[in-house]
Amino acid sequence: MCFVDHVCGVEFQLVPLPKTNPVLIGERWKQYHDCLGLSEIVKDSWDIVQQEKPDLIHLLDFPYNGETRRDQLLGGKLTDNRYHFVRNHGGIPDIKEQAYELEIAGLVRKKIKLTLQELRDPLKFPQEQVTVTLQCSGTRRIEQVMQYPGDGDELINAPWGEGAIGTAVYRGVPLKSVLKIACGGVLPECKHLEFIGADTYFKKNNVYNYAVSVPWRKVRRSEEVLLAWEMNGKPLPKVHGAPLRVIVTGYIGARSTKWVYKINALAEPSKGPVQQQEYLYYTSQIGKHNAKFSNGFSIQQMPVSSAIIYPEDKQTVIHDGKITLQGWSYSGGGNWVERVEVSPDGGSVWYAVPEEDLTEKHYHAWRLWKIDVPVDAEGWLEFCVRSWDSSNNTEPTFVRSTWNWDLHVTSSCHRIKIYSVNRTRSATAARLKELESRGIPFEPLTRPLEFPLETQEEYDAAVAKHPREPLN
Repeated sequence: MCFVDHVCGVEFQLVPLPKTNPVLIGERWKQYHDCLGLSEIVKDSWDIVQQEKPDLIHLLDFPYNGETRRDQLLGGKLTDNRYHFVRNHGGIPDIKEQAYELEIAGLVRKKIKLTLQELRDPLKFPQEQVTVTLQCSGTRRIEQVMQYPGDGDELINAPWGEGAIGTAVYRGVPLKSVLKIACGGVLPECKHLEFIGADTYFKKNNVYNYAVSVPWRKVRRSEEVLLAWEMNGKPLPKVHGAPLRVIVTGYIGARSTKWVYKINALAEPSKGPVQQQEYLYYTSQIGKHNAKFSNGFSIQQMPVSSAIIYPEDKQTVIHDGKITLQGWSYSGGGNWVERVEVSPDGGSVWYAVPEEDLTEKHYHAWRLWKIDVPVDAEGWLEFCVRSWDSSNNTEPTFVRSTWNWDLHVTSSCHRIKIYSVNRTRSATAARLKELESRGIPFEPLTRPLEFPLETQEEYDAAVAKHPREPLN
């Protein structure tokens, strides 16, 4: 028997994250694969990452978790395939198109196997093209980790920032159509569809294939569950599930199974550990002392959420009375973002992003935004963003309101701190001019100035006008 040491030093949530790339190393998952004689998958997977995703933030090397960088996020409404985030749960299978088959079984009228060529045949199945934002439920998890650590789990809960989200146009065939045309429909007892991927998954020292499910009522909605082979007009990359993956619109990314090779029609949700034992949302009083698989609810539809991408947290901004902010806003479940608001004072005063500075609406995709916020105050300011969707949902004000033991769905108002330097103020303008004349950059902010802040004469005049001590 092969034993894996679960004690790998201090758990990453309790110490500062390393500044390396990859940020974290998946030692346990590598050992699991080695025990099963699958160590070659570890190497092959990293080779694929290096080919397809060399420029991402590699949060976890294996199983691969890669986050989109800030400039890549705002490159356009659609995220380039090279930069779209990746959240994998196992190694990356290398499946040849000509050998691929999709099996559909369970509570269907006719069990079938289909080749990729058959699925792609427009004479057999109607094809659809849908613009979809996929978002990991761990997006912005780092905000929870930094304040209130939670479950580390067997697979490291990657410390995602704002880049575990991306948007693409997917082409494929609606699962609803395949079930109807190829299987003759589902039986009345069918309430859920289970998707099984070819990647290897581990839970509590047991080995599985990746398996999740979504309700039949979701699949019935035409193009909302797609069997996709194309991403942004190009063949699906290996790291994103080639040759075929499931795209579930408006749900957490974990339901959009990659490398899908079998679909089961079920009377109940999948009993696979990813569906039944993970992606659970607990109350704030549930934790290591009392958490069970049954006392958290399964996360499906993503709530409304948003993020400020620029400026970055702790950035110094020198401005002329306005600060430009940019970011993204998204809501799942077929809701779309109606309004984005930014506050320069932590959440008391809000400014709405002009409609012309938001990207177009989609039923299942984000909106990128940009706004010039009037700012008079100087020094440290706290900016935050909130969004309102088409069902009038908005975001909790503080991250403490969204904390949960598994550290999912950080949907609170995203907050950053900015050091404001307002050039329209005379004293500030004079100081900046002096720095420029001396050839001294303003940043880094904390570096002391190497010249006197004022002359003795200036000091004496100021104190004479406004004495520091009472006259009597």
